[in-house]
Parts: sequence; C-alpha cells; structure tokens
Amino acid sequence: MKKIKVAPFMTLLCIASIAYGLNINFGMPQQKLMMAQQAISQLYVDSVDEDKLAEDAIRGMLEKLDPHSSYSTAEETRELNEPLEGNFSGIGIVFNMTKDTLYVIQTVSGGPSERIGMVAGDRIIAVNDTNIAGVKMKNRDIMKRLRGPKGTTVNVTVLRLQDGGSDTIPFTITRDDIPIYSVDAAYMVDDKTGYIRLNKFAAETHKEVVDKLKELKKQGMTQLILDLTDNGGGYLQAAIDLLGEFLEPGKLAVYTEGLKSPRYDAFTSPSAMRKPLFADGRLVIMANQYSASAAEITSGGVQDWDRGVVVGRRTFGKGLVQRPIPLPDGSMIRLTVAHYYTPTGRDIQKPYTKGDEDTYRKDIEDRFNHGELMHSDSVRYNDSLRYETLVKHRTVYGGGGIYPDRFVALDTTEYTKYYRNVMAKGVFNKFAIQYVDAHRKELKKQYPTDDDYVRAFDVTPEMLREVKDMADKEDVKYDEEEFTRSIPLMRMIIKSLIGRDVYDNETFFKVFNQHDPIFKEALQLINSQDYTTILSSPEKKKN
Repeated sequence: MKKIKVAPFMTLLCIASIAYGLNINFGMPQQKLMMAQQAISQLYVDSVDEDKLAEDAIRGMLEKLDPHSSYSTAEETRELNEPLEGNFSGIGIVFNMTKDTLYVIQTVSGGPSERIGMVAGDRIIAVNDTNIAGVKMKNRDIMKRLRGPKGTTVNVTVLRLQDGGSDTIPFTITRDDIPIYSVDAAYMVDDKTGYIRLNKFAAETHKEVVDKLKELKKQGMTQLILDLTDNGGGYLQAAIDLLGEFLEPGKLAVYTEGLKSPRYDAFTSPSAMRKPLFADGRLVIMANQYSASAAEITSGGVQDWDRGVVVGRRTFGKGLVQRPIPLPDGSMIRLTVAHYYTPTGRDIQKPYTKGDEDTYRKDIEDRFNHGELMHSDSVRYNDSLRYETLVKHRTVYGGGGIYPDRFVALDTTEYTKYYRNVMAKGVFNKFAIQYVDAHRKELKKQYPTDDDYVRAFDVTPEMLREVKDMADKEDVKYDEEEFTRSIPLMRMIIKSLIGRDVYDNETFFKVFNQHDPIFKEALQLINSQDYTTILSSPEKKKN
C-alpha cells in the first residue's frame, strides 16, 4: 500500500494541538485543506516547496481575520521576541550606518566593547576578516556577524580618527549579554518635575522605571511627565506592573474578554516590600497617534482612575490580545483571542473590517487628511461610547484609542518637503558624525556636561550651509522658501544628533523636548492650575 504523505500544514496543527492544548476537530474544512495539499504534492506539474506552501496558507487564513493576527517564521520569531526579552548576546555598541560604514555612536556602559577600549566615533570596517565597509551590506547581515553566543569571540578592525590623522586598530571582543533598555531618557526638567521616556513595554521595563523613579525622587521629584509618544507597546504584564507604581494596590488595571475567552481582570498587585513609588503627586502622560497597545493600557488606566492627565493626540487604537501559539519548527502563530478594555469598560481597539488591512493601515493618514491631528474640533467623538471616570466621574470616550484630556495639534509649519528629503537621505546624521569627528574634544572641553551643551550650544548659519551643500551632493532639490521655513526644525535635529553622539541618548531628548509641542504643553500643564481643573469633578455622582 502506498504511504500517504501528511501535509506539513496539517502536521503542524496536529502536533500543536497536542503540545499546546488546542481542541482541533478535523472536519470538512480541514479535510479540504489536506486534499488540496495532497493534490498539489502528487499531481502538480512542477516541483513545489511544501513548507513554503504551508506557510503561505497560514498567512492567507490569518490575513482574512483581523489586522493583528500573524504568522512568523522561526527566524522572524526570534527577531520579534529579542527586543522584548531584555537582552541578547553581542559586543555592546549603539551604531549608525553612514556611507556604508558602521559608525559607533556609543558603547554600552560596562559592555564588551567598552571594556576593551572601543570608543564613540570608531568605525568598524571589518569583522572576522570580512570587509563590511563600502560594500553596501545590510544592517541585518552586519548584526548577524557581530552577535553570537555569550563567551564566544569576534575579531573586528576599527578605523579611528584622531589628532588630524587616522589609525587602524584590531580588537578581539568576547561577546556577553547586552541589555536592551526600555527607558530612553530620565532626567529632572526643573527642581520638582521628573521626565521619563519609554520606547517599549518589555520584560525589564518595570524594573527600569522603578530604578529611575527612585533616582528622580532623590533629586527632588514630586511630579512626573511620562512620555509614551511613539511607544508601540509590548508585554501586557509590564503595563500592569507600571500602573502598580501609580495606583493603589487592588485597582483594576485592565480586563480582557473575547467570544471564546472569558473575562479576565488584571489588578495592580500589593507589594510585600513597599508601597507604590508614585501613587501621589501630579502625573502627566504624553501620547500621540503612534502610542499603542500597552502604552494605551497605561494611559487608559491612569485616565480612568483620575490619577493623572493625558496630553497629546488620540492614540493608535490597538486593543486586540494575541495568544502566541509556538509551532514545532520554531515558527509561531499570534492569534487574536480577546479585546483589551480599560477599567471603565472602554474598548481600546479601533474599528476594522476583516480582511481589509490596507484601510486599517491608512487610518493615521485618514486622520491627518480630515484634520483630526491638527484641529481639536475635527476630533470625532461617539456619544454612544461615552463613559465616566471612576473617581471624578469625568466624561471620557471609547471607540478606538485613548482620547487625551488636553489636545495638542501636530505642528507642520516647519516641516517641509525639503526637510523630509534631507532627512530621508541621512544628511543630518552624516553631518553630525562629521562635525563630532572634527570637534569632539573641543565640545567636551567647552561643555563639560550635557546640560551645559543643551543650554549654550547653537547651530550656526555656517553649519546650516554645510548641511545644504551635503544635501546638494545627495541630489536633494533645493528650495529656498522651504529651507528658510525649516531652519528651526533643522537646528533642533542637528543639535540633538550632535548631543547624542557626544554625550548620550538622553541628551537627544533634552534638546528635542525643547521643541516638542506635546512636551511643552505637558510641562506647562503640570505646573499650572489647569491640571487641577481638568481633574476636578464636574458633578457629584447621582445614586
């Protein structure tokens, strides 16, 4: 009897059903899939990659569901999980690619590269005798060469510019675990206002924020600006733990519910060791249209419990819960199983049509086109989705995303096509690297601390002319009116990038925030009576 070959797709489902407790009954739809695969395998005119066919079938099914159910190969799964796990093994550098050369922006403090003497400004031109400079190698391929198991070694050749000349230095670096940080910046804005910027919600996010809160409180912080703009989210538990530092123990942080997933309530947990670090004191959260998922859970929890004020623009509206279903070959299905709801019952997820991902992805563009990002009176509220906050009974709205308590318009007055094209060509980065190469020692001497730099350094007209000349060489069409209009924005980004390269990433945000309308509004609000006015009760709750 001829042995029947089982389709890879069905094999994966069979094994997954056993390993991960899925209740899969092979009815007519599954039989049709098996028959189709068998027909292709045994009768198709040409050879077929059956594994690829199975992957395409899985992707095709998931695309017909919601915008966030997805499939990833084993390699893609590793790359997706790595930023959220908190560390990876490598050499410990932050780098940028300029003119096909790896430029070291900074070394990770205490990391392998710092320990063997690599410094900011070094160019890595070869890895294990393979030239990586000037060969248009992809970042992904370069990282594969630099990363590897902890304890293994990698040989790199570095070009170092110094004292008007250059030197080539060989290094042997022993790879080690490299932390991936969620906190981009944490500093005191004034004598009582702390600022923390989060770029994601990862495994170590809560610990990082706790450490920064302790540091800022020692410096006199009594009120906090938490920057979640452009934060795409991450782990649900990280958001719950973070809310636990702002709310009293036992408060509902978020709940999830789906057709086949019963309601699950997540509460802020009491700590046996200490009380919440920041359950009192003014709290302002910065958010925008790119704040999503765990960032929205955090913003919604703070808003619903009247613990603080959300400033900015309506958030993205990603409120679907994905259950990871690992498959035996290391690939993974992330299947949507429930919705996220804020403590008042607001559904965070914005509306979508099954199978129409293109329209869903264009939502931000649509918001821009109908004026929601620029004008508060263009923001659409759905009266049927009106809710009351849990303490002050203020009106808040559902319908997709978290609506801010204080709207801040997207400022496009300085943003021009010319600026966009110069940025897209990487000219600002290239200029900053060249400038720092020529002036690093001078800058460190003239501005001993980054605060000195932020306060006193100016981008000169001559520097702007050099940027214009570099853009000309990159075939960016010059427009004098647009150049003039974008000068304040160009000054800010140039100063931010130079500050980052000379000092650290925190310096970038110290400069950037001076220009950011959402930050400026948050700072004004947290120091004014308006903060109390927003959080005051409009009326007593009627029984």
